[in-house]
Amino acid sequence: MELKKNQTEETLGGQMSFLEHLDELRRRLVRSVLFIGLAFMFCWMYSDRIYNFLAVPVKRELSQAKQKKIDNNEIFAVLKETDVGRTIRFVFDEKTNLGAAVVPVGTTVQAKVAQCTEKDLCVLSDEEMLVGDLIIPKGTKLADLKSGGGAGATAEEQLIVTTAAESFTLYVTVSLYAAIALAVPFLLWQIWGFISPALYKHERRYVTPFIGLSTTSFVIGAAFAYYILFPPAVRYLIGLAQDFTVMLRATDYFDFITLIMLAMGLIFQMPAITYVLARIGLVTAGFLLKVWKYAIIIILILAAVISPTGDIPNMMLFALPMTVLYVVSIFVAWFFGKKRRKEPEI
Repeated sequence: MELKKNQTEETLGGQMSFLEHLDELRRRLVRSVLFIGLAFMFCWMYSDRIYNFLAVPVKRELSQAKQKKIDNNEIFAVLKETDVGRTIRFVFDEKTNLGAAVVPVGTTVQAKVAQCTEKDLCVLSDEEMLVGDLIIPKGTKLADLKSGGGAGATAEEQLIVTTAAESFTLYVTVSLYAAIALAVPFLLWQIWGFISPALYKHERRYVTPFIGLSTTSFVIGAAFAYYILFPPAVRYLIGLAQDFTVMLRATDYFDFITLIMLAMGLIFQMPAITYVLARIGLVTAGFLLKVWKYAIIIILILAAVISPTGDIPNMMLFALPMTVLYVVSIFVAWFFGKKRRKEPEI
């Protein structure tokens, strides 16, 4: 009798009452939170490495913007090894850190060209400098003529924090986002476990391809945002600020890049979700072709929300991959789709 009852429940897709659904949802949420907590503790140990990895695109663009400024400096363009010992008038064309002192833009000082390494020339101050209450001694390195770097990292090359606690909050945020990304396979498993009672027994075997395809798609989407979408977007934004001193808050930057990476990771789920729905029989290629106009409108709205700027080129940079994914989803539904069938009654 009990066996017959269990077979009937499987045939009906494991029907549950409303309260049982709530209890199942609660258990799935608790498990997800606990797993994210464990992943957070792991990511916290490597939060500095995660920080440095995520900061690479903006630091690279800031460094290139600075290099461009220095390459345009006519004095640096003509200096050669034969000019070692030559006295020049050095002009700080950007705010620069020299030890504890921050030299403002436009400051000039008498300097000499020197051979700082076997291959590289540099510029050393030939007189003392008074910056605020600090005295910068004679002989301080002002710039490396090859790399364009000063005696220290300039304010434009560093992400800033405005409070002492902000750095701690930043590392917590970075670790939390990394933990969510690391927990994606487990979270997908919990989502499938919650919706599986509504499916027939033969439909539940798609759990493995669903989790595998979704996890892979998430990683590809996040990598696509990091390596393809984000660099031109941040380059464009920094280019707009070339007439200003750029001082980026670390918290704002990391909220920005993690939002884009997580959003693209979720958007890249489109073909994987379409595959499962098509195999179950809930989505067909004909349906996706029928609603393509509405899909394009939704894609453009999402691109406008995710894009860091409101200009058309950047928005299309985000809308184009989503459109391609939608076309891929149509082919996936066409190739793998089949009509939904019920379990045979026992």
